[in-house]
Amino acid sequence: MGQILDILASGIIAVISAMGYAGVALLMAIESACIPLPSEIIMPFAGFLVSTGEMNLLLVATAGAVGCNLGSEVAYIIGKRGGRAAILRWGRYVLLDAHDLDMADRFFARFGAPAMFIARMLPVIRTFIALPAGISAMPRLPFHLYTFVGSWIWCYGLAYIGMALGAQWHENPTLRTWLHRFDALIVLGILALGGLFLWHKLRHLRHRA
Repeated sequence: MGQILDILASGIIAVISAMGYAGVALLMAIESACIPLPSEIIMPFAGFLVSTGEMNLLLVATAGAVGCNLGSEVAYIIGKRGGRAAILRWGRYVLLDAHDLDMADRFFARFGAPAMFIARMLPVIRTFIALPAGISAMPRLPFHLYTFVGSWIWCYGLAYIGMALGAQWHENPTLRTWLHRFDALIVLGILALGGLFLWHKLRHLRHRA
């Protein structure tokens, strides 16, 4: 796990160092398109560059939020155009069915905009929330508005941490170890949520049998 995170961190640093704000936007777009690229590395490193005078904090946060909207649009379109049909046809192979779609529809109908805002500031959930939003056809304007605002706050907070830590982010091995542990914890969180979902679905199937 540590080696994988080291490789990811090296790639993230290389992209931002080479592309600047565009690199921040690109990486955050990937992270928001249901690909778990850790924003907990992306934005703090951008914040470190703010501390060296190479970047601006407000522009870094804005670039990150714009990237989140771009990546989320991709996931939204996939969900809206093909997600529902795919789940109805193939969902049984991953323990998804029409009941799950109905639950998602009710969730976004009731909590859509506030839920999107909160989800954008939560690890793990923020990476995947655009896909079910698209499947449930959440109205696009509030989807993008709350995606941008929530993502901007998330990006600003992480970048500010990187800026406040300054050179320590890059030079302090203890700090890097703790960042890797945090990212590893997020990966474990994804696995735990997957396990909980699997347990819930199998339990539901046993009750129906």
